[in-house]
Amino acid sequence: MPARCPAALQNLDLRPWSEQLQQHTFAGSVFLGCELDTESTGIIAASGGIIIPNLNEFHFRLHRSRLYSPEEIFAGFDPSDPNGYRKTFDYRVYLQYVQQGKRGTRINVSLARALHDHSITDALDELVKGRKVVAVMGGHAMERGEPCYTKLAMIARTLTREHFLVATGGGPGAMEAAHLGAFFATREDSELLAAIDILKVRPAGGEPEKEYADADWLHRAMKVREQFPVPEGELRRCTSVGVPTWFYGHEPPAPFSTHIAKYFANSIREDGLLEIARHGIVFAPGSAGTTQEIFQDAAQNHYGTVGVVSPMILFGVDHWTNVRPVWPLLTAVSTGKPYGDLIALTDDSGRVLELLRKYDPRKHVV
Repeated sequence: MPARCPAALQNLDLRPWSEQLQQHTFAGSVFLGCELDTESTGIIAASGGIIIPNLNEFHFRLHRSRLYSPEEIFAGFDPSDPNGYRKTFDYRVYLQYVQQGKRGTRINVSLARALHDHSITDALDELVKGRKVVAVMGGHAMERGEPCYTKLAMIARTLTREHFLVATGGGPGAMEAAHLGAFFATREDSELLAAIDILKVRPAGGEPEKEYADADWLHRAMKVREQFPVPEGELRRCTSVGVPTWFYGHEPPAPFSTHIAKYFANSIREDGLLEIARHGIVFAPGSAGTTQEIFQDAAQNHYGTVGVVSPMILFGVDHWTNVRPVWPLLTAVSTGKPYGDLIALTDDSGRVLELLRKYDPRKHVV
């Protein structure tokens, strides 16, 4: 019996359906990371189907049907172990990534990573479909005790409450602050501030601007997650998505994001994150990476490559005019362009929210 049309099946255990599978042909169909018995495998291949299995030599699955959860990424974490993060799935994948070479010159390595990243992009597209995505960019060096960390958490919490989907580069610092705010979307100010009080207590001798390297950085976050879990049935109201990369795997991913789209290829991750943020981006203080993201987003707006132009809000007047004087150049390149009216520089959290609330992408199609 021929299949009605080619199909793509991903990350499914099809062994219980062996008898039914053997009654069809599968020309043009693709089976990615599916569990199949020998008989079904033979029939699918003989009838023109394509089977790409997972490979046991890698710690990660090549084909995923959904994004990572924090529970998956941090599986193996031991809160009683000072080196608890180094026992996690995330860190094991990072070590293998480094050992096999970040460029992945062996074809089986580069192909495995590419297939993994393809499945992540597919799952990310499913998550953001129909959602108003606002990205928060900023430096990993921002410490949990800085006033801007709290401001970003408050902004992200308000956006999440108003049905925006907050996305970040998925790392520590400013990015973690945004996920923390979304995670606390159903809780009171006092609870969010109490969580920050737990998070910001650093061990003696902690290196400035490298809080993520503290041995207990993840331990403090897990303590907050345990003390203030997302209320049952409220996960969607606290949803946020982090988009980190193993390219910067020495930094742990943000533990308060509910969905983690972790990539091997940093270039795909960077461009994709900026592309999904069609309702605007808030650029908090950061260094070279955040500066790059500003002009990468400006290029997307400048040439209208995603079909709409969207707000670019630089949050931190002194930082973006003196420490990193990006603002003068951004205003110069955007003058006379459709996105020129959508750029802003401010220290005011209320102004950030006002600009994002009033933006209507239907009026900025290019």
